[in-house]
Amino acid sequence: MSYILALSCPDRPGIVAAVSGLLAEKGCNILESQQYGDQSTGRFFLRVQFDAQLPLGELQTLLAPIATEFAFDWHLGDAASRMKVLIMVSREGHCLNDLLFRVRSGLLDIDVVAVVSNHPDMRPLTQSYGIDYHHLPMSMGKAAQEAEILTLVQHYRADLVVLARYMQILTDDLCAKLQGRVINIHHSFLPSFKGAKPYHQAHARGVKLIGATAHYVTPDLDEGPIIEQEVGRVDHTQTPEDLRRVGRDMECLALARAVRWHAEHRVVLNGDKTVVFR
Repeated sequence: MSYILALSCPDRPGIVAAVSGLLAEKGCNILESQQYGDQSTGRFFLRVQFDAQLPLGELQTLLAPIATEFAFDWHLGDAASRMKVLIMVSREGHCLNDLLFRVRSGLLDIDVVAVVSNHPDMRPLTQSYGIDYHHLPMSMGKAAQEAEILTLVQHYRADLVVLARYMQILTDDLCAKLQGRVINIHHSFLPSFKGAKPYHQAHARGVKLIGATAHYVTPDLDEGPIIEQEVGRVDHTQTPEDLRRVGRDMECLALARAVRWHAEHRVVLNGDKTVVFR
């Protein structure tokens, strides 16, 4: 079987030797190994994919003493295990459609277990893929709606929640309960334009670059650790609607990459930033 070990810890000599030495001693074959030491934070990051004849539980037991010695924040999992993903969407379906198509086409190795929306609009698209659709309108009240979202996450045993242009702000309470398990996508202009009609604002300023950002959700609105960004060049001949079309494509690309890297355990949190082993 193939496994993935991803970890971070205070940087010190001997970390790689301890991990690779144990794996070699137990007859494991390392297929891929990436590491990074952040001098500004003093932390070390490592991702190792390896083949082993041992079951997951035994490997976790063997690695536990090393994890304690070096104070690992770590994850060890089966590389073939597909992450269960719950997608949330509002009325714009481009990111949802892109993710569902990538999964069906074998381009994204996740299992979409359900789609949740505060509107009924995306039900036909979702059900055409044979996926459960849950309409949770805001009229039921924010607290009740979020309680139902959490119930669905638990019911489907979702590992990850993806906000694929979900246009509601999650409360601090829900963010805390799903910490590190929610990815959002939003437009990210250079310079940035907040509020209503961002594409019109960007057009009025004559920007030359627009973009999109995929990040983890935290209580600080749109300020969570960034996983991926995509940018595109535009010019004076393009209308606000042209910019919006370009932006939609970049949102799809950035979100799909972020979801794939998270599902492959290539993203490790580094305070307010991330380390992404591509």
